Amino acid sequence: MAITVHELNLYSNFEEMANDILQLANEFMPDKLIFLSAMTQTHQLILKVLDDNSGSLIEEGMSVELTGTVCRRVNFAQQRPLIYPDMSKEPCLEEVRDTLREARINSYVGVPIVMPTGDVFGTLCAVHPEAATFDERSVRMFQRIAKMFSYYLDLERMAFRDALTGLYNRQYLFKYFDEQTPASGAVFFLDLDGFKKVNDLRGHEMGDLVLKEVAHRIQAYMANIDGFAVRLGGDEFIIHFSGLTEPDQLGPHAETLIRELSAWNIHLDEFRISVSIGIATYHDEGDKDLKLLIKNADNALYRAKAKGKKTYQYF
Repeated sequence: MAITVHELNLYSNFEEMANDILQLANEFMPDKLIFLSAMTQTHQLILKVLDDNSGSLIEEGMSVELTGTVCRRVNFAQQRPLIYPDMSKEPCLEEVRDTLREARINSYVGVPIVMPTGDVFGTLCAVHPEAATFDERSVRMFQRIAKMFSYYLDLERMAFRDALTGLYNRQYLFKYFDEQTPASGAVFFLDLDGFKKVNDLRGHEMGDLVLKEVAHRIQAYMANIDGFAVRLGGDEFIIHFSGLTEPDQLGPHAETLIRELSAWNIHLDEFRISVSIGIATYHDEGDKDLKLLIKNADNALYRAKAKGKKTYQYF
């Protein structure tokens, strides 16, 4: 599962590491503007920029739709660099010609930053307003620097991810609430119905497969929603929704999640696996004690179980 920008903000020494990476890259291409970017499904985000007055106009914090970027053309699957010594002579770049002109970019080298898991993170790039040549040694060093950065990211990522499912873990949840929580939101406490029988009768290997599938479905559902999912442990999950506090906002999410997590193939039908959900909300900065929110959501979950499972209750 890809790293998100708000996850990066929790990493230890991210700013220092990113700056060191750019300084190292600058040793091999000292006259270029060098930048680190992250990719989402729709945008490229410029995370860090190092520029020794090259004249190109790229700034930290910029967000560009992928359709208007050159970096989307990088071969992430085969992890190959993309090199344009003179972009004015490239017919394939006609659709982004105006963007390149405005940004004062005419030469470009971009190397992919791909996590050991295969997830795409983004790119390490060097650009300049004029045509330029990029020697093979410098490009190889850019690739090595990008790989070093991916190893750092992976180490940080493992500290905040559940090893089995890839969802965030308890440590991430608590650090997020300590450092980044929105002013209002909701916590969903999810617990699988019928899961214990899977472990008892089919073994923990089958149980792990069920948990992985649950995590996959939750992650797919949350892909375009402002929030994130956590595995607390066992078959317990937390979902945080930013800014949503009203029943008419939260009810449809709960109903959809119950539906998505209660449909299983014939091999698991005998267990009648479903999900019950307890919901707790907070409305301002003084109302976001995470331990209390989890306790309240767990109380609501208990009442959902008591009502016959496969349902949800508010605290």
